[in-house]
Amino acid sequence: MTIAGSDSGGGAGIQADLKTFAALGVYGTSAITAVTAQNTRGVFAVAEVPEDVVGIQIDVVLEDIGTIAAKTGMLSSAPIIRVVADRLEAWGVEKLVVDPVMIAKSGDQLLQDGAIAELIAALLPIALIVTPNIPEAEVLSGRPIVDDDDAREAARTIGSLGPQFVVIKGGHRLGDPTDLIFDGRDFVELTGPRVATTNTHGTGCTFSAALAAYLALGLDPLDAISRSKEFIVGALEASFFIGDGHSPVNHFFNVDIPLVANLVKGTTSQ
Repeated sequence: MTIAGSDSGGGAGIQADLKTFAALGVYGTSAITAVTAQNTRGVFAVAEVPEDVVGIQIDVVLEDIGTIAAKTGMLSSAPIIRVVADRLEAWGVEKLVVDPVMIAKSGDQLLQDGAIAELIAALLPIALIVTPNIPEAEVLSGRPIVDDDDAREAARTIGSLGPQFVVIKGGHRLGDPTDLIFDGRDFVELTGPRVATTNTHGTGCTFSAALAAYLALGLDPLDAISRSKEFIVGALEASFFIGDGHSPVNHFFNVDIPLVANLVKGTTSQ
């Protein structure tokens, strides 16, 4: 299950999550927290879904369909965060991935300043895994991250807030991106190649959605994190240009869909 905002451009948010779930062979459900008017260039409008409606979406899906794993994305306000945390805890969702979405790829703010404290107080304590990038980790830990020692201290601080695993993504740092994983006791560094592309819209959403999917498929957290990193690298390598701004990754790079491939290349004939 994904609990996040809708991206009308289809590259991030609920749309990216459901594409990722489908590509990895799990059935996806959703609770929409906000509707955005968005394309590859930016976010032009945001309309929050009333928090009681967010809660009802979660309740009716879990009551009927259930979920093995869930992820959260854009939760723009403190009331929405409170109701999401309350319903997930009430339903006993244990495999929860929290992607603390704060800023869109275009630079638009997606999390209200007053909501950060609520995310820390209500959502992180029930998370299995939290997946901040460097700027998000700086906000959550309250400290700047310049080097490896800073990243480790930030991971310890975030880990003390409740999540069982902290993954500080390394995409914002120089060199090959190295993700730092902290399980409350030990650190693991996971390095992958830096893909030379500007088609990076929705990378965080896609990574956390892949994590939820692999957890639902029964992988342990460390294996799920490693496989999710492989998935996002593949999606970046196979990406193609859409629109004039930050194009999205290719969520279906691992799925054989000849018609779509031909359409993208402009070679399909009727």
